Amino acid sequence: MSDLRSYSAVTAAYWGFTLTDGALRMLVLLHFHRLGFTPLDLAYLFLLYEAMGILTNFVGGWIAARFGLRLTLFLGLGIQVFALLLLSGLQDSWSMSFSIIYVMGAQALSGIAKDLTKMSSKSAVKIVVKEEEGEQGLLFRWVALLTGSKNALKGLGFLLGGVLLQALGFQVALWSMAMALGLVFIVTRLVVDKGMGRVKAKIRGKELLSKSKEINVLSFSRVFLFASRDVWFVVGLPVFLYSAMGWSFDEVGAFMAVWVIGYGIVQAFVPRFTKRIKDAHSGAVAARVWGGILAVVPAILAYGLWLDFALAHVFLLVGLLIFGFVFAVNSSLHSYLIVACSDHDKVALNVGFYYMANAIGRLAGTLLSGLVFQYYGLVACLIVSTAMVLIATVSIFFLAPVSKSSHAA
Repeated sequence: MSDLRSYSAVTAAYWGFTLTDGALRMLVLLHFHRLGFTPLDLAYLFLLYEAMGILTNFVGGWIAARFGLRLTLFLGLGIQVFALLLLSGLQDSWSMSFSIIYVMGAQALSGIAKDLTKMSSKSAVKIVVKEEEGEQGLLFRWVALLTGSKNALKGLGFLLGGVLLQALGFQVALWSMAMALGLVFIVTRLVVDKGMGRVKAKIRGKELLSKSKEINVLSFSRVFLFASRDVWFVVGLPVFLYSAMGWSFDEVGAFMAVWVIGYGIVQAFVPRFTKRIKDAHSGAVAARVWGGILAVVPAILAYGLWLDFALAHVFLLVGLLIFGFVFAVNSSLHSYLIVACSDHDKVALNVGFYYMANAIGRLAGTLLSGLVFQYYGLVACLIVSTAMVLIATVSIFFLAPVSKSSHAA
């Protein structure tokens, strides 16, 4: 009961954090685009956000295993509140180069906060959910529900960011989010068990690196899977909607919100239409199939946009919604596999290592999103996305020989 109560509190805190994190991304992106930042400049603003996730997940897994998930959760929430307040101190009179450096620093703190909070919540699932005989697939459903709800709230955060920027302005919007997250921190601190997720055995330094083939393969695949999304999603698409299609801030935020909310809803319901997944082996088979489907979507979108026919923009938007659906299935399958292939005692270490790979993919995708879009346009971003999905999918084939013997969830 204590674990379940703590898990509920961790999840609620993660939801609150995710809402502010999504709003912050949209606030920063649209505000600085309005100030005249180029797509590559905008990508730079998010580079340290993603880069710090690499270090945070690497070290954070050890911290959680050594001192408990409670510490990593509260560190994440506290750092995010500080990052929001720091960012609100930005002055329009500063030079562009100094503004970029300042925002990159604030975003770096936010990146640390995000990954500490995410790792705490996703590791907590393995601790609470213990599948019994005849209950195979229970862990998959819990992971899918957590991941799906998180992304739905992040999408709502995109909408919130656009609306807050339009209604309150940059600084006041940041203050309001910092106050709300501060309340989440206070309430959560009273509930979460101090020892949650702590490993009793001493952890050696070499255990920070993955030991198994399953974890290594999944982590490699995760790099390219998430880079394939962010290469068009982070900078290319919102700037394209604002500049090429003439959308307003709140309209851009609304579409991005619809995309991510829909993506999150699909993730939550993935177990309903992938009922054959009972263990890591069946999950790996499904990941290969859905990965192949995903690779086709951006290739078709790139070709359609290149043709530039009368309804090309409508075709693009509908196609990106389809990409979101298929990507959600892939993401949910991968999230399940990493938890299913981890021992209970080492789940925080493995999840931390896995999301370090996730951060590497997001970093690469973010940089390429600004770079490729600025010089070659959205079509090129979609072509790069196709290549990355293919690499992610092919790598899952190397998981197959060991999946049947992987750890029972």
